[in-house]
Amino acid sequence: MLKFVVFLKPYKKETILGPLFKLIEAILELLLPTMVALMINHGVGKGDTHYVWQMGLLMLLMTILGFGSSLVCQFYAARASQGFGTTLRNTMFKHISSFSYADLDKFGTPSLINRITNDVNQLQTAVAMLIRLVIRAPFICIGAIIMSMILDFRLALVLLAATPVLALILYVVITKASPLYRLYQKKLDKIALVLSENLTGVRVIRAFAKRRAERVKFNAASDDLTQTAIRVGRISALLSPATLLVVNGAIIAILWIGGIHIQYGSLTQGEIIAFINYITQILLALIVVTNLIILFTKAATSAARIQEVLDTQASISDTAATSTSTSTSIDREETIEHGAVPAISFDHVSFGYNKTGQMALSDVVVNIYPSETIGIIGGTGSGKSTFVNLIPRFYDAVEGRVQVDGIDVRQYKLEQLRQKIGIVPQKALLFTGTIADNIRWGHEHATDEEVAQAVAIAQADEFISNLPEKFDAPITRGGLNLSGGQKQRLTIARAIVGNPQILILDDSSSALDFATDAALRKSLRENSTSMTVLLVSQRVSSVQHADKIIVFDEGRIVGIGTHEQLMSSSEVYQEINRSQLSTQEVDQ
Repeated sequence: MLKFVVFLKPYKKETILGPLFKLIEAILELLLPTMVALMINHGVGKGDTHYVWQMGLLMLLMTILGFGSSLVCQFYAARASQGFGTTLRNTMFKHISSFSYADLDKFGTPSLINRITNDVNQLQTAVAMLIRLVIRAPFICIGAIIMSMILDFRLALVLLAATPVLALILYVVITKASPLYRLYQKKLDKIALVLSENLTGVRVIRAFAKRRAERVKFNAASDDLTQTAIRVGRISALLSPATLLVVNGAIIAILWIGGIHIQYGSLTQGEIIAFINYITQILLALIVVTNLIILFTKAATSAARIQEVLDTQASISDTAATSTSTSTSIDREETIEHGAVPAISFDHVSFGYNKTGQMALSDVVVNIYPSETIGIIGGTGSGKSTFVNLIPRFYDAVEGRVQVDGIDVRQYKLEQLRQKIGIVPQKALLFTGTIADNIRWGHEHATDEEVAQAVAIAQADEFISNLPEKFDAPITRGGLNLSGGQKQRLTIARAIVGNPQILILDDSSSALDFATDAALRKSLRENSTSMTVLLVSQRVSSVQHADKIIVFDEGRIVGIGTHEQLMSSSEVYQEINRSQLSTQEVDQ
């Protein structure tokens, strides 16, 4: 947890003054029992009313001063803890935003959400308690023991004898509870995963009448979490009663021994009352300490989970990037022949999502030149999406290299590389806002005319013009108020509004009818003469008019050429055609 002290640096004043004011309150609180003893011995015992009033007013002033000090500490604690939580949360979000797809897959979205919310809140509470109570509670315990020793050393020995027993209880509870807290957090992640899947896939669940099965699944995860929580609660619940038992036993022993001392005249009535007040202060402080121990045990578990995220170095980052003027070797004959450096080049590239598992791509070699329109086709799981995901560096190749404009993608700054590329993913995802806001994700400063042009190319102008608010029409979370085809067209408009060098359409027209798909492809051909376009599709009709078609099968390229060339040379491409087109269309 000490690693998180850096997040408290902006709040040095609060972390110093807060405990200081709490210390003032504790000192005043420790003086009160002694003043009560003086009042009883010198005022009540001797019938000195003036002395009683004098001491009473002084105690009242001390109480008010202590209350004011407590309020100031509370203010500083709240300010420091909230600031700490905000800074830590922002740092985590920034760090998580730098993660590659592989890094995100490692933790899982529900777990990351849990860590950035629940775990940060746990640390935030710990910081507040640190400022408010960590100094006060031990100081009260130690101070009360010292004050009681001043009153009567022999009676204070009873408290000292109870200390090792209390330490043993604390040690047993902490060692038993800490592993269970870690297990509890993991099971909390699990229930968050189940909940996330259910809320995201609610339509599918209802369509297949699986609500009962999902309820059973959620209840099982919830019951598992409950059982762990109960085990944690049972252990934690032992702490307070065990502490009370030991301290109350000490109080009984002190009263018994104190009574003997009073009988022999070695201890006054005021002193025994002060002694009992000090014991009560110690008892209350120990209860606070036990709760703090439970709190900090939880916080330590949360800190370890947060630190795990912060310690994870993004597998894809700018740290290895150099100047994009770095020269790379390109096949000179091909460069001379085409008169240009390839816009995209795959040089014996292999990639696997799991390094010990099967390769999703194996020894891929291909050059794609500027302004070409490339169709990419293949069966499900053949490696099409993996191929295009390596270009903007969502993943890094395990072997070989991917180049853009003759430069290894690992030598680009990520922002610089991705500014060259417009990508439309398989799953059309929009964000809360307006239609115009979503389209301007592709180009923040796009004019209204540029937005309108992108919408027209994407064949989205017709349905937008029918909306009352036009481009200011609201989009709800994820675009749930739009159809699949409407969302796809808007994501295409978002990709092309920035006029990227490379446009990747990853099966982005699957929800469009054939007429709209054909109109979209025609519009792209007419308006993207300067772009290198990669059309990923399982539809032959979507790629057959491309300048070149790349055929994938089981992670390998099994054919490159025009539609006519592949129809005579590639069995895989022929089979795809036969599965989609009529015999007459195939023969043509």
